[in-house]
Amino acid sequence: MGMLNLGLVINPWAGIGGSVALKGSDNVRDQALALGAEPRANIRTRTALEKLLPWREQLRFHTAAGAMGADVLQQLGFQHQIVYHANGEFTSAADTVAAIKALAAQQLGLILFAGGDGTARDVYSELNALGVSELAPVLGIPAGVKIHSAVYAVSPQAAGEVLADLCQGKPLELTSAQVKDLDEDAYRAGNVRARLFGYLKVPAHPLLQQSKESARAVETQVVDDIAEQIVDEMADDVAYLLGSGTTCMAIKQRLGIEGSLLGVDVVKAGQLLSKDATEATLWNLLQNEPKAALVVTVIGGQGHVFGRGNQQLSPRILRRLGRQAISVVASPGKLQSLQGRPLLTDSGDPELDRDYSGPIRVVTGYRSEALYPLQ
Repeated sequence: MGMLNLGLVINPWAGIGGSVALKGSDNVRDQALALGAEPRANIRTRTALEKLLPWREQLRFHTAAGAMGADVLQQLGFQHQIVYHANGEFTSAADTVAAIKALAAQQLGLILFAGGDGTARDVYSELNALGVSELAPVLGIPAGVKIHSAVYAVSPQAAGEVLADLCQGKPLELTSAQVKDLDEDAYRAGNVRARLFGYLKVPAHPLLQQSKESARAVETQVVDDIAEQIVDEMADDVAYLLGSGTTCMAIKQRLGIEGSLLGVDVVKAGQLLSKDATEATLWNLLQNEPKAALVVTVIGGQGHVFGRGNQQLSPRILRRLGRQAISVVASPGKLQSLQGRPLLTDSGDPELDRDYSGPIRVVTGYRSEALYPLQ
């Protein structure tokens, strides 16, 4: 293989609000940092790039300085040229846009970016303004809280594997993928309003995630049946962590608690112990609960169980609970929307993801369940 020129831009603050239950990263960076959140976009980018180390001598990156790209490339020993310098440590969407503009001028084989839906929107906006949104191939490394856009790989490891195929000379067909974003203020208030902004060219690869389906596609009666089944199974001496989403909200409503649609709530013996809990709150609570269990749902169309919208459920939380304490709930229609693709976990800890892989019980109705592959 000859020299392959790639672009890289990282939104260092992507996902900063996830672990502290802020439902996103837009306009909440200072609040998230004050609550103890730690930036993880560079860690997730490193996970992707480590897959490319066998081809390090054949790769040359064009990137932005510091945490927007150069730092992780320097750590891994990749050749790189800095084409953009941000003005200060606290970068913004304007820096992402400026970095993409600088990268687009380099005529690169592919532009790699790390972030969430807001980052994808910034990438699209600039490439569209330059008239190359349907010409310049891109690939997203998922690092955000909410990821509705289909321009991202299903995990950082998957992004690295897609690029590894490219490094090995395998042909990668390109396809147009949706760029979507939510109104985060409405999202934090419990209203899911996803808007289609446009399309970007991405590799047509099975490791690219699908565009998230609307919760309106979930069958109301089936969801009620699932809620009834879960509530019937609950024991009074167990603390239950109830995840986000419409299906889990139906469980909270059946219990008669004032739960959160988009957060993780904790109940025990029918009483609400914690509403919209942060990762730290969940961890502290688990130290005092000898018995605990978790109920989570599936993102329709994508299949993610962990790593999208529920970063409060960190690797240490999941390890403390154990795989046997987890119940997945999903309507048959939601599973059918995956078209045979497995359920996905992207916890940020590859070892944990491997430990959690394999068939998992999915409650699909009242006294109805299925074993479905999780990877």
